[in-house]
Order: sequence, then C-alpha cells, then structure tokens
Amino acid sequence: MNAASHSHAERVGPGAATGGVLRVDLGALARNYRRLVAQAAGAAVAGVVKADAYGLGMDAVAPALLDAGCRTFFVAHLGEALSLRTILPGDAEIFVLNGLVPGDERLCAEAAIRPVLNSLAQLDAWGALGRSLGRALPAAIQVDSGMSRLGLAPDDVAALADDPARLCGVETVLVMSHLACADEPDHPANAAQLSAFEALAARLPQARRSLANSAGLFLGERFRFDLARPGIALYGGAPTAGRPNPMEPVVGLDARVIQLREVPAGAGIGYGFTVVAERAMRLATLSVGYADGWLRSASNRGAAFLEGRRLPIVGRVSMDSVIVDAGDAPLRAGDLVELIGGDATLDSAAAAAGTIPYEILTALGSRYERRFVSTTNLGDRP
Repeated sequence: MNAASHSHAERVGPGAATGGVLRVDLGALARNYRRLVAQAAGAAVAGVVKADAYGLGMDAVAPALLDAGCRTFFVAHLGEALSLRTILPGDAEIFVLNGLVPGDERLCAEAAIRPVLNSLAQLDAWGALGRSLGRALPAAIQVDSGMSRLGLAPDDVAALADDPARLCGVETVLVMSHLACADEPDHPANAAQLSAFEALAARLPQARRSLANSAGLFLGERFRFDLARPGIALYGGAPTAGRPNPMEPVVGLDARVIQLREVPAGAGIGYGFTVVAERAMRLATLSVGYADGWLRSASNRGAAFLEGRRLPIVGRVSMDSVIVDAGDAPLRAGDLVELIGGDATLDSAAAAAGTIPYEILTALGSRYERRFVSTTNLGDRP
C-alpha cells in the first residue's frame, strides 16, 4: 500500500494517536521461513527471535514461525527465553545464545530452556546442576571458530576432550559456532571458519551441528550441517551483500505528517542549521525521530516517499521528528508517508543511514501503532 492511498478516515483513525504505523506481514514472514527451509535442502531451520523478534514483536512472530513449521528458536538472554516459553508449546526447543549468568541455571532448567554454553565455567555450572538433579540436562556447546566473540577456544575444547568426565550432567544436543563474514561469500574467513568448526566439533560429543546463519545458508552445502539459524533473512533483509534479495519484505513503516510550512531562502533548518535553504522551500515535519529508531545518522541522507516520489530528509533527525523537503507533493497534516515499504526497502533505508538492516529493525521503538497482517501472495501486501 502506498502512503498516498491512505484515506482521510484512516488518517484520523486510531493510528492518528501515534507518530507512525509499523506494518508486519506475518504471511511474508512464513513464506521467508519456507524459502529458507528449501534453501537448507534437508537441514532443519530454526528461527532467531532475539531482541523481540528483531523489534517486530516476538509474541506475534514466534507463533507465526511455529505455524510455518519452525520448532527450534534462539534468543539472546534467559529473560527472553522465559517470555518465549509462555508463548510456545512445551515441545518447542528454545536456546539462549549468550549462555547463563551464574546462579540462573536452575531457573533455566525448570523452564525446559537450553543454554548455549560458551565457556568451561558455564559448562561446569550446568553439569553440576544436572548431577545434583540426577539427570543430564540438555544444552548446546558453542566453539569459537575464529570470530573471537563467544564460545570455547580451541584450548578449552582440547581440555574438554581430554577430560570427558567433565561433561557428566550435560546432554550435548547441539554443537555450534557463528560465521563472521558469511554475507561476503568470497571472504577467506568463511572457509577458514568452516575448517576450524569441523575440527573442533570432531572433538566433542556426537550431536547436531550448526554453523549457518542467514547468509551462511547461501554459502553451499558444506556450511548447512544439521541446523541453520537464520535471523535477518526471516524479516526480509538481504542475506548476501551485493546480490539480489531472495526474501520477501516483511516490514512497512509509515510516518505521519504533523506540520507543513513554507520557508524563504536563507532559512535555517533543524538543529545546528546543518541545512540553510538555498531557495524558498515547502517542508513537512514528520512525527518520527531517533526515539522511534529513525536513526540520527539518516540526517541529510535518508528520505520518505509518497507514491514513488522521494522526499529527502533536510536537517538533523530530532528525537521526535524529522523534516523532509515536500516540494509540491500533495500532502496534508495527518497524512502518512513511507519510510520503509515498496519505494524504500529495508536494505536501502539502512544504507541511507550508513548502517545495516539489523540496526534499523531492532531500533524501532514502542511508539508506533503496530499492524500485523498475513498476506497470502506477493501481490497482496499491505
């Protein structure tokens, strides 16, 4: 739906109480999941729903993925996992990527949540709880294959392999690592990490293996292993830089016009007067700013759109508002213009702000009206 097609009744309806409307197409989300399942060619595909499903609403996104066939989910923190457990059925598998803070082991086990153990200390604490309960507790073990972020270092893996009794009380259900450069298919780090992962995983108990993120799924069969963990591709972001995006857009974002004004040549525009009008201009102020996740880095770079017409941002993005050059666009106060949608993809909006789609999505604040829809085909998007 183009912003200009919003009726006057819709302009003054419930959404008028907010600065913008965030539309989430759960049908497109489900189709993206099934597209990734096809790409996985036999490997299972999990859903990464950390950060409130990348800012879109875990309570709506997770059930939609479940309905599409997803049975394994990843979040970053135990608090996210506990919330997710109340949404999903008991047989859904939930992993906590960041592992556990000391003392949270029992809470995690009681909720049937599976930690990703990233250190020997985490593994020892989880095993100790399992032994005290008289049963092996399921968990993933992450190895650091070269990203230097999370996971057991090669020396830790060697120590564990030399002392397998240390795993008593732990049921290893997954061995995993994470790719640092998968969105650059020709980067030599991909092959190096694959080799490192295979060598490290071979020293750990037999279990499912997982290496591929969204981009990793497109690197070839050797990267897929048993389970892939896509995130951004589910939500419509391009999995591979510089290549056509095979995913459907899931997110649309419209901002509301709150004021229009004519300014003369020489008028300063926005904080710091980073723009001074070189001519008489017609400006529209939109009720979205960096408090809503429309990043300040989009100042003088990004744009809104109306029926394919680009309305460039002029001046700095403020906390609660942004100014665009309206030109002769047929706008009135209360109208909605498009920030993400048919004319501005998630990836192009991110590029205009000098960032990545992940940051755009996860920055979107709580002040938008959220509209969840479920389209049934590519021509039926909101």
